[in-house]
Amino acid sequence: MDVPKLTPEMMAAWPPEAVAFIQLLLAKIADLEEKLNQNSHNSSKPPSSDRPAVKPAPPKPASGKKPGGQPGHPKQSRTLIPTAECQRVIPCIPAACRNCSKPLAGSDPNPLRFQVTELPPVRPEVTEYQRHRLVCSCGFSTCGPRPPGVTGQDGPRLRAGVVLLTGRYRMSKENAANLMGDLFGVSLSAGQVCAVEAGAGAVLQPVADGILAAARRCASNIDETSMGKGRWLWVMVTAVGTAFQIVSGRNRGELLKLIGEKYVRVLTSDRHRLYSRVPPGDHQYCWAHLRRDFQAMIDRDNDGSAAGRELLKLSDELFDLWKRVRDGTMTKSAFASKMSFHGDFRTRFNATLERGAASGCAKTSGTCGQLAEREVSLFRFAFNDGVEPTNNAAERAIRHGVIWRKQSHGPKSESGAKYLANIWSVVETCRQQGRKVWDFLADCFNAAQAGGPLPCLVAREPQPQAA
Repeated sequence: MDVPKLTPEMMAAWPPEAVAFIQLLLAKIADLEEKLNQNSHNSSKPPSSDRPAVKPAPPKPASGKKPGGQPGHPKQSRTLIPTAECQRVIPCIPAACRNCSKPLAGSDPNPLRFQVTELPPVRPEVTEYQRHRLVCSCGFSTCGPRPPGVTGQDGPRLRAGVVLLTGRYRMSKENAANLMGDLFGVSLSAGQVCAVEAGAGAVLQPVADGILAAARRCASNIDETSMGKGRWLWVMVTAVGTAFQIVSGRNRGELLKLIGEKYVRVLTSDRHRLYSRVPPGDHQYCWAHLRRDFQAMIDRDNDGSAAGRELLKLSDELFDLWKRVRDGTMTKSAFASKMSFHGDFRTRFNATLERGAASGCAKTSGTCGQLAEREVSLFRFAFNDGVEPTNNAAERAIRHGVIWRKQSHGPKSESGAKYLANIWSVVETCRQQGRKVWDFLADCFNAAQAGGPLPCLVAREPQPQAA
């Protein structure tokens, strides 16, 4: 149905109060329509929330190549282990020539090596401690003590395997217990898995604290998401490690607890208002989020859409230049020159922001005005080493927690929250460093059982020398 447009002549005949009321209603309708049309392309909503009517991103043009590995690509195969580490070596020596059938003798000093890997039947090693109770002539009985460090029914590698299944591979407690029984013949209950997790949360606390302390000294990507009722998951990704925290709020206070009160490195994030007090010189806005803001300007289809199209085009140009820096066809200094305050790109970008701020769309004007005020935060990555133009590293890291939350609806206790934050910090940092998580976890439990110092994943800060 065609709705007649309100003309200035019509509104001039009405009382000012009626005109103001109608304008308010029109503004609210426009706001509701914009919210209704929000999707993963023009807002921070995840793609899973898109309605069927939302068109997916256009597919990339076909390359004309067949699926699979292309000619000339590096061969991907399992690396052979040294012969000395093999349990069996079976020589395959030909008995006769394949051409004339004459008998052959001798051996090849450099034979073709081919290895078959098999999993042996696994039987858990069970150690029984027999505590003898002896009766003295005085009538008192004395029981033999356990050896130092022997507590509970589960050894270090067993506990490491359990927390690896639940913390890294997101298995439920029941499934983790069942898998330990199927693969290793270890009888566990879901309650025992809970007890192992609680103990692991306490054991790994010093390791997680060390990762957090080291992360505070580096440029970082940061993100946050809900972890169920009353809890929020925060992540800080740096070059040396990844720190997770599960806390009770999403506010500036919790942000400062994570990054530290004296944080002096560049922090990369989206434009959520809780990051607004980070000094512009120490803050990098995520350009992937900015592109969604620009797309939202276009989708409003009003006076601000032209500025949105130009800003989106400029962001394409920026990413094309950054790809050249990444692949080595442009130096970082040349890129920084283009992004300098008087550089060609930055001049064109700021001019477009001014046009957007002067547009007739209030939302586009507000967004462009805010970006102009903190314009420095758009280009920190061009001048600081280790800073990326997007917050993708934090979003990839936090995705693990999002999937866990959807499966389990968030931790149910403080000890559960502590366990998840600590195990995720250890697992993700081990992955960054190429370390085997199971071995590291087992080393931690061994050290805790023996009462010795725990291994660390990051270099400790040098301690001041005594005078």
